[in-house]
Amino acid sequence: MEPQEEKPIIYTMENKPIVTCAGDQGLFTHLYTPLAQQLPREPMEWRRTYGRAPKMIHLEANFVQFKEELLPKEGNKALLTFPFLHIYWTDCCDTETYKGSVKEDMTRWQNSLRLHGSVDWVIVVVETNDAKKKNKTNILPRSSIVDKIRNDFCNKQNDRCVVLSDPLKDSSRSQESWSSFLLKLRTLLLMSFTKNLGRFEDDMRTLREKRTQPGWSFCDYFMVQEELAFVFEMLQQFEDALVQYDELDALFTQYVLNFGAGDGANWLGSFCAPVRNWSGLLLRRPIDMEKRDGIQRGEASLLDLRSYLFSRQCTLLIFLQRPWEVTQRALELLHNCIQELRLLEVSVLEGALDCWVFLSCLEVLHRIEGCCDQAQLAANCSHTVGLWAYATDKLKSLGELCGLVSEKGPTSEDLNRTVDLLAGLGDERPETTLSLQSPYKKLKKALSSTEAFERHYLELSHAAMEMYKAISRLRSARLVGKSLAEFYMRKGDPERAEGFLQDALRSYVSEGWSLPVTHTRKQIAECQKLLGRTEDYLQTSALLAGDENLTSEERKHFCQEILTFASKSTDNSPKVALSMTAFAQLTRLQFRPATASVHSGAALEVELSLRCLMPVAVRVQQLAASIHFSLEQGGTHGRSKGTQRQTNPGTVHFPQGRSAVCLLSASSSAAAAGPSLELDEIQDCSPSDNSLNSTGMVCKNTHLVMRRHDSSSSLDTPNCLSPPALSMDDGGQMLKVQDVTLEPGSNSVVFTAPSGDPGTYTLRQLCATVGQVQFVQPHIYPVVQYEVYSQEPQLTVEPLSEPLLAGLPQRVKFTLLTGHYRLKKGDALQLSNTDTMPILPSATCTASILNPAAERVGESPLSIQSSEKVTSISLPSTPPYHTLEFQLEVLCLIPPGPDRPANERLTNGEVRHRPRSYSHPDTPMIAIDQRMSIDCPWSIYSTLLALTFYIPFKTKHSLLSTGNRKYIQVCVQNVSDVNFQLAELKLSEKQHASLELQSLNTKVQQLVCSKQSVFCLWEVRWKTDLPSCLQCIFSANFSPPDQDVSAFKPFHYQFQLERVTTLYSVRAEILPATGEQHCRSGALCGLEVFVTRLTAPMDGELVEEGRTEADGLRTTKLMYEVADSSSNWAVCGKSSGVVSMPMSASATHRVQIEVMPLFAGHLPFPKIKVFKYLPHTAAPAIQPDPDSCVENDTLSLLDKTLDEVQGDTASIRSRGSVHSLGSGEQQPQRGLPMPRLEPFSPGQVFNHSHARQVLVLPATDDHIMEVNTT
Repeated sequence: MEPQEEKPIIYTMENKPIVTCAGDQGLFTHLYTPLAQQLPREPMEWRRTYGRAPKMIHLEANFVQFKEELLPKEGNKALLTFPFLHIYWTDCCDTETYKGSVKEDMTRWQNSLRLHGSVDWVIVVVETNDAKKKNKTNILPRSSIVDKIRNDFCNKQNDRCVVLSDPLKDSSRSQESWSSFLLKLRTLLLMSFTKNLGRFEDDMRTLREKRTQPGWSFCDYFMVQEELAFVFEMLQQFEDALVQYDELDALFTQYVLNFGAGDGANWLGSFCAPVRNWSGLLLRRPIDMEKRDGIQRGEASLLDLRSYLFSRQCTLLIFLQRPWEVTQRALELLHNCIQELRLLEVSVLEGALDCWVFLSCLEVLHRIEGCCDQAQLAANCSHTVGLWAYATDKLKSLGELCGLVSEKGPTSEDLNRTVDLLAGLGDERPETTLSLQSPYKKLKKALSSTEAFERHYLELSHAAMEMYKAISRLRSARLVGKSLAEFYMRKGDPERAEGFLQDALRSYVSEGWSLPVTHTRKQIAECQKLLGRTEDYLQTSALLAGDENLTSEERKHFCQEILTFASKSTDNSPKVALSMTAFAQLTRLQFRPATASVHSGAALEVELSLRCLMPVAVRVQQLAASIHFSLEQGGTHGRSKGTQRQTNPGTVHFPQGRSAVCLLSASSSAAAAGPSLELDEIQDCSPSDNSLNSTGMVCKNTHLVMRRHDSSSSLDTPNCLSPPALSMDDGGQMLKVQDVTLEPGSNSVVFTAPSGDPGTYTLRQLCATVGQVQFVQPHIYPVVQYEVYSQEPQLTVEPLSEPLLAGLPQRVKFTLLTGHYRLKKGDALQLSNTDTMPILPSATCTASILNPAAERVGESPLSIQSSEKVTSISLPSTPPYHTLEFQLEVLCLIPPGPDRPANERLTNGEVRHRPRSYSHPDTPMIAIDQRMSIDCPWSIYSTLLALTFYIPFKTKHSLLSTGNRKYIQVCVQNVSDVNFQLAELKLSEKQHASLELQSLNTKVQQLVCSKQSVFCLWEVRWKTDLPSCLQCIFSANFSPPDQDVSAFKPFHYQFQLERVTTLYSVRAEILPATGEQHCRSGALCGLEVFVTRLTAPMDGELVEEGRTEADGLRTTKLMYEVADSSSNWAVCGKSSGVVSMPMSASATHRVQIEVMPLFAGHLPFPKIKVFKYLPHTAAPAIQPDPDSCVENDTLSLLDKTLDEVQGDTASIRSRGSVHSLGSGEQQPQRGLPMPRLEPFSPGQVFNHSHARQVLVLPATDDHIMEVNTT
């Protein structure tokens, strides 16, 4: 009995490393309690071999009395019964006692250890004060006893002898002694662990490397590596222990896989024995000793090995507080075991594996429930739901196998099979005997009767579904629901089955699973047929008839079901409405004509392309498309007209799915999202000039978009239980065709569309009637529309070439869109003639007639008759909605000048305004807008049309003077992109016949290239007196190059020159300093200015400027200014001044000014300016003329460039103190009378020294230059 008592009982967390105690057992008994308590308090760092990370562990020990039987024998590899350390206890302090008994006992103890190869030992000498007091005469010092022990037993290992002083006293010396002893004990124990575990691991590794040798047994190796796992578990290193079992699991799995590949091991034969017991996993024991013994004897089956291995892994995972990993591993284990049994070809009773899996799932779930509370279970149901679903599936398989699912109940054969399955479960384990919800009891109850099975199966199914829904795994929940539906179908309850099947179908359709959709739909059809739901059954049959996943016979069967119902003639019963999606697919719609826009009353055809999904030809009594009509009211609601009308596509392609399930998925998604928006553009235009005021968008199907979708079902979702019936309104506008046979595949149907009333026609629905069945497509998307319009006649005029040049004949194109108006014989266009843009007569003028497709259908000559004010164009007969085109030649005259013609009136009584010229931002040419008024036969109002012409020339003039001689220069600039030839350049004066303008131009014709200029010059000669004002007219003929003489067109330019007489001459002389022959830089020089009056004053000049002095002499005041903008001269002293000039011929005034040249060389004379100095009482010389202002804004101001305007104003700006009187800074002082300056007109003052130069020498300077020569 003693060996059995010493056999260690393997229970997790109870075994501890064995430490033997020899010597004084009474002494050890007194010290055991504090030793066992204090040893595990401090952690130790465990450094392992092979580079493994160090760990901190708490050491515990099982102190037992030393016996030689405990020492390991040779070949024994058990680590749990291996004594890792041996301790000899003694408190001997007497020499005689030591020599008489203690030394001899220590010698025997060491001989035994040495005989068994144990080298891990320590001698503990306990010193107490009580022992010293009893025998003081024979007591030696403690050091003497310890030295003797060390000399006798610890020659080279002095640290193996430890002294423990007063261990039972509470003193600092005692505590220090305890700490030193415990540290030594932990160190020695850890060293022993490291050494013995390393040796064990090396032996285990060697044994594993021999696995390819004959005779190697996995079971033997399993026991060895599990021994290592036990040790790690004993040290509370659960992670390392779990690694050992995982390695065993992986090694066994690899062998099974190799066996399946044809490379089998001999030892696998023991695991190929037939399975006799399928009691499931046992996780309520830390170690299943029964299965472990079977593995040790080599008699365990595959399920036994896997069950034991998983139970150990489960225990360690729970110790590691990783219970959810247990569920994951359990699910993998159950699936892998079934595959391994098939690979090893193990004979298993039918249904036994289902029992084993069911029991195992519930056992794992019960084990997890035992270590977690309800809140943790609810929060982590995603880890356990797989086991619930697997158990449900296996229970269903057992019910089908044992006849518990059928309507009739189990047969005798089923009962015998149930008995065999229950027999393989064996007796219930003691751990679960008292549990009312143990897996063993649940399975026995479930297989006991039909009612019990249904109760347990529904409980498990609903639990799994709720968990799947809680973690949002709806697909898995619906898969369990489909399994429930199959159960209800077997039980003969189709009504409860249909709901689960519809949920599963909805999931499959949304995710695009084609084959599951077909299979589920067949089950739904069976349910609907049993329940007598005819409409739902027909809808499902239609979907199955067009499903390509079914065989041809199955598809024809379901199609025949529909045709059989449709052939029943019942007058009173309403027609059954089904989804068109299941019957036929709309692929393309094409309009003829392709513009999808026709005028009122025109013919319009619609070709519909359908792909019939039925397996046989189907005769359709009527194929109809409903039309929604929206009235178009033209300008009343701001609708755009003519070319602005919205264009609709002539061909519409509809999206195609690759399969029926894709099509159903798309239609279901569209139905879930609601109908698409049908938007139209609304433009609000002004009634007066048809200008755009605002624009916006309007939804045309608000009644469909804004409706509730939760309470209404749509035919776009053919999976709904009750599609609503929809009747087509025969009284509304529809596209219809009768008696059409739709063949399987592509079909084409042609409709004639209504086009009576103007407006927009939208195709909304499509319906195919087959007897009592109507296949309806409630929404056609993309939106299909065609337009019927009623257009007002429109007349447009556009140039044939851009730009239109004024002065040359230009062709313009008249385009008349007849609209709803029919041109009759005698209709004519009345054009109002204008002097500025006459219509040129043409010998032949024809009009082209085009149909709505822009094809020429005829030509007709035009009759044009002109009178003084009206040009009449007779139009040919033209049908409505045709286009009439013809061309006319017009000539826009270039405005000659500022003369204003008398006001004219148009034929409609309006006053004709003179066309104004203006600068165009995109071209340098001057633009002229010419408007014409046209009276049309279809309207009582005149049509105003405008053409923009561009003047190709820009003309400028200038007056040049040389003393009293005058010259007129005219510059003609070609600002167009065309080259021109100029001829007969003339200049004349209108008012003075005695005036002669002598041309100095040598060439008769001049070529003016694009963007180039031509300058012409005339000298003015007069006999008596030169007039103060000249009215000049410049004329020329121009045409493009290489044209006949007849092609030249006249061009006139009128301008006026005022104050052209030269009144004053200015001469200047620069005199060097006294004694100098030439001027020198930096030296003062004298500037003498002579202002001479050349002519006697005229009458107007006397009134404006004359002043009478005291002696009766008429004088005028002039202001001179000497300035040098080039900084060559420095004016010293006054640079400006006012002089009083006699108003008589040859009167001269001399002014002397000192100037200093700043540079040497030939320097130009300083600039000398002369202004009129008018007192505050003088009126302005030029009164503004409002008419001239109006006229001159057309040409004169435009002809003058910005530089010239700035030059004129710059001459008035002040430079000196006197000149500032008329500056802009004094402008706010309007209340005070101030004198002012007025410049002379060009030619009134002639400066003789304008271009003169004077030689200036450099200043004299003496320099000394040293030159060295060698």
